[in-house]
Amino acid sequence: MSEMQGAGLFGPSPLGVLNVGLSGFAGAVEAAGGRVSPVAWRPPAGADPDRAWRLAVALADAEVDAANATAVAAFLAADPVLVDVSSAASVIPALGDGARRLLHAGPPIDYAAMCGPMQGALVGAVLFEGWAADPDAAAALLRDGAVATEPCHHHGAVGPMAGVVSPSMPMWVVEDRSSGRRSFSSLNEGLGAVLRFGANGPEVLDRLAWMRDELGPVLASTLGVTRSGEAGGLPLRPIMAQALHMGDEVHNRNAAATGLLLRRLLPDLLASGAPVASLGRVATFIGGNDHFFLNLSMAACKAMLRAAEGVPHSTMVTTMARNGVQFGIRVSGGGDRWFEATAPVVDGLFFPGFGPQDAAADLGDSAITETAGLGGFAMAAAPAIAQFVGGTPADAVANSRRMQRIGIDRNPAFTLPPLGFASTVAGIDVRRVLDGGVLPVINTGIAHRAAGVGQIGAGITTAPMGCFLAAFDALFPASRS
Repeated sequence: MSEMQGAGLFGPSPLGVLNVGLSGFAGAVEAAGGRVSPVAWRPPAGADPDRAWRLAVALADAEVDAANATAVAAFLAADPVLVDVSSAASVIPALGDGARRLLHAGPPIDYAAMCGPMQGALVGAVLFEGWAADPDAAAALLRDGAVATEPCHHHGAVGPMAGVVSPSMPMWVVEDRSSGRRSFSSLNEGLGAVLRFGANGPEVLDRLAWMRDELGPVLASTLGVTRSGEAGGLPLRPIMAQALHMGDEVHNRNAAATGLLLRRLLPDLLASGAPVASLGRVATFIGGNDHFFLNLSMAACKAMLRAAEGVPHSTMVTTMARNGVQFGIRVSGGGDRWFEATAPVVDGLFFPGFGPQDAAADLGDSAITETAGLGGFAMAAAPAIAQFVGGTPADAVANSRRMQRIGIDRNPAFTLPPLGFASTVAGIDVRRVLDGGVLPVINTGIAHRAAGVGQIGAGITTAPMGCFLAAFDALFPASRS
C-alpha cells in the first residue's frame, strides 16, 4: 500500500497517530504514510517521582489555594498611580544615606561575575555621579567594593536591561493607592548608545545629565499640576488597558501607551510654568521614544505585585528578573528569597551583522511585566510584535492562550481583543508550572555581550524550569509530604 491505513468507520482510511512526548516514533509512522499529530507533554515535576508526589499533594492543598486567593486578590485590588518624579536619593533610602551604592537588575551578583553590559552600565553610573575620573578608576572602585551594588528589587525598584540606578537619577514614583506602597523606576533613555546596554561614553553621560537637570524637573512640575487636579495623580492601569486595545503589550511594544501618556500629560506640561524651550525639548524627547512608557509600565507592575508579597503558603510568583548570568524568581510565600537558574539565551531576530554568538544572556527587570500577566503573556494583543521578536501573529495568540494554563486567576482590568476580550493572567502559580511543564514566556530585547554595543535584536525566551523546581522544593520540602 502507498500509505498506512486503518479501519475507518466506512472503510480503510489514512492512519492518524497522536505522538505524545518523545518524537522518536513519529518518523517511522510518517515514512510509512501515516499522519502524525504531535502532543507536547513532559512528565510533571521534572520527572522526579518524590517531587511529583509532593506536587500532587500541593495541588490538592486547600491552605495553599486560600493563600493564593489572598495574594491574587491583593494584586487585583492594587491601583498604581503616578505621583511624582524625584531623585533616587530622595525616594530610595539606601541611596540617600551618603554611601556610594548603586542598584542593578536581576538577582544579587558580584561585580566580577556580571555580564559586560551590566559592568559597563555600573561604570557609567560611577562616572555620572562623579565618584571617579575615568572608566578604569570607576571599575576599580566597583571591583574593590568601594561602591556597593544591590538589586533594584530589594528596594521596590525596577530597571530595564542592566537596570542601573544611581542616587542622582530621576525616578518615576508610582504609588499603589490600595496599600500606600511605592515603587520606582528610572526614566527611559531611548535607543542607541544608552546606559542600560552598558554604554558609558560622553554622549551617554551628557544625556543622563540633561535628564537629571531638565527632563526630571519638568516632569516633576507637570505632575505637580496633575496632583492638584481631582484625580490626585495619574492612574496608570487605564492607560495600560487602553494600550492593550491599541496594539501594545506594554513590554516590547509601547507605541500606543507612550502616545497616550504624552496626550494625558501635555495640558499639565503646558501649565507647569516651565520655559517654552524646555517644554519643546521634553515633548520632543518623549514623542520620539516609543519605549518611553516601558519604565512606567514596569513600575506599575511592580506596584501591583508588591501588594501580593508575603502571604504565607502562597505559590504566586511576585518577581521574575535576570542579571545576564542568572535568572531569579521570588514567590509570595517564600518572602525575599531568590530561586535561581542559569539565564537562558534569547531566541530571536538579530539586527544585520549580529548573531547568537554576540548575544548576552537574558537580562533585565522588565520581565516584571510578564509576572503581572502582560508582555509575553499578552502578545495576542500586539500582532505587530511578531515583526520585532520573531514568529507570527498566530504564534503570539498561541503564547497568550498557553499562559492561561499557569495562572491562578484572571485580571478583568486587562483584556485581549484577539481572544474575544479574554482577561489576562493574574498570578503565576509555581504548582501549575511544574504540573503542566508550561514555562512563562518572555519577549525581550537582546543586548550585545560586550558593554556599550547596545541592542542587537529581540526575541522570545522562557523562564528556566530550575527556578520553579527550587521554589517548589523550598515551599514543599520532602519532610512535609
